[in-house]
Amino acid sequence: MQFRQQALAKLQSPEELDLPVRLARPRGWLVLSVTLVATAAACVWAVTGSVASTVTAQAVLTHGQGSYVLQSPVSGQVTAVLAEEGGRLAAGTPVLEVRTASGTTTPVRAVAAGRITTLAAALGQIVSPGTDVAAVEKAAHASDPLYATVYVPAQNAAAVPAGAPVDLTVSSAPAERYGVLRGRVASVDRSAQSAQQIGAFLGDARLGGQLAGKGRPVAVRVRLDTAPGTPSGYRWSSADGPPFRLESMTLATASIRLADQRPVDWLLP
Repeated sequence: MQFRQQALAKLQSPEELDLPVRLARPRGWLVLSVTLVATAAACVWAVTGSVASTVTAQAVLTHGQGSYVLQSPVSGQVTAVLAEEGGRLAAGTPVLEVRTASGTTTPVRAVAAGRITTLAAALGQIVSPGTDVAAVEKAAHASDPLYATVYVPAQNAAAVPAGAPVDLTVSSAPAERYGVLRGRVASVDRSAQSAQQIGAFLGDARLGGQLAGKGRPVAVRVRLDTAPGTPSGYRWSSADGPPFRLESMTLATASIRLADQRPVDWLLP
């Protein structure tokens, strides 16, 4: 009760009625000014700035035209294997010979020029029509450039722009020692691919299932940056990269920079 009377007496005191009202201390004005400047800067950045993001996906190094699976056209026994895994052959070159039940010998020939990546048939093996006997990569010359085919989840593919920079961690060249392989997006497929379609392009059904995962990814073709002065012939984040040439069908992990997004697009609902 005593404190209440003192407060009322102070308010009724006429000598304090003409004192100026203090709205804020100088320190408060400083905090308010800094807050207003920061808010204005954030608004300007939200309208004019951009946010960069990346997507990481599995990739494989191949020649541009992919591979095909060579199949036996007849039933019989393999009597001769005329090519070896890793060897190059011209279109129409016999890969093996099959002797049928009637005693005739039928050659199984390469459909297109390329390099044998897998030789599935062995001498003495019994085959039937449609049996896979070899996988051939379509590359007429050893100097044909390699590409990286990246299998990006379908929900991210629309944001991948042509020419976007790509960093590839190659399985045969540890990144902590040789750095990452550089490239740029050359093209993006318009439709998602099944494991069967990927396997047909690579000539390896098992690898097709591995790259497809549990969904239907979109194939992004990446052109590798060349650097004739390096042992591999391609540009790396390190000075020289690995001291060897890259082989096709080598697996890699790709990091693709997506199209820049304006912050206001995802700040606002």
